[in-house]
Amino acid sequence: MESGRPQAVQFVTVDEGAEGQRVDNYLLKVLKGVPKSRIYRLLRKGEVRVNKARVKPDFKLEIGDVVRIPPVRMAAASEKAPAFVSDALSDRLCDAVLFEDERLLIINKPSGLAVHGGSGVSLGLIEALRKMRPEAKFLELVHRLDRDTSGCVMLAKKRSTLKTLHGLLRGDGVDKRYLALVEGRWSNRKEQVKLPLEKNVLNSGERMVKATPDGKYALTRYQVVQRFEGATLVEAKPVTGRTHQIRVHCQAAGHPIIGDRKYGRDEVNQRFQARGVRRLFLHAHRLRFTLDNEVVEVEAPLSSDLQQFINSES
Repeated sequence: MESGRPQAVQFVTVDEGAEGQRVDNYLLKVLKGVPKSRIYRLLRKGEVRVNKARVKPDFKLEIGDVVRIPPVRMAAASEKAPAFVSDALSDRLCDAVLFEDERLLIINKPSGLAVHGGSGVSLGLIEALRKMRPEAKFLELVHRLDRDTSGCVMLAKKRSTLKTLHGLLRGDGVDKRYLALVEGRWSNRKEQVKLPLEKNVLNSGERMVKATPDGKYALTRYQVVQRFEGATLVEAKPVTGRTHQIRVHCQAAGHPIIGDRKYGRDEVNQRFQARGVRRLFLHAHRLRFTLDNEVVEVEAPLSSDLQQFINSES
């Protein structure tokens, strides 16, 4: 059901904030609350035009393009109100800033916070930061972390920065390092896991990944950092960027990550819960790359609960 009086036709001139963006993604952002199916119908019928011409959903906008946006009824008033950013979350994210300039923001994401809303999550990192910074004309995730994984997340404050960092990520221009506490004794000689990965979506909507010969090429390099009773702290460097790559490669190597409810072993997770590890022990602890001829290097400290385990077991 839709309600509300439709707005007049809008003619919007594209600025740097939308340069290079697909027109369908641009409309989804501008026409908040309008179903995706309605957006594509507007494009298909030619009601949305760029420089007076029909365009396909994958058309990429350039600075100076004029987008015609027709009158569209917005979502019904009964739709859920936007999620509220609590003072506690706002303070936590402010304290989690690792790096910021006019181009880029890097946050030490807490475990348990999704990077974006959806699939039953009303408020993610990106939505919270946009609400906290209403003056920001452009703020987009550069990459993602699993909800339960903590650590470094990059957000671009300019579309040109987003495009540059995506290019670096497609190659080997970003050195990403993770800390993972894995089950058992990881051998010093096991310096890499190279196994193809295949992503599946279950009927429930849950994503599962498995190592299979028919999957996509995936490579993770490993180095032992510290040993504990029944576990090893390793540093993992994902050379490729597949979904759940580090988690599945650890599982396939016979050393699931402690606290991993999806790919780990329940009995092992329960034993380590008693020792203080009550969540997935996977942390994106370091990033290093060159942006505009400047080397950017950040390190995200472990959360207090994970650091407490390290200190108490050392």
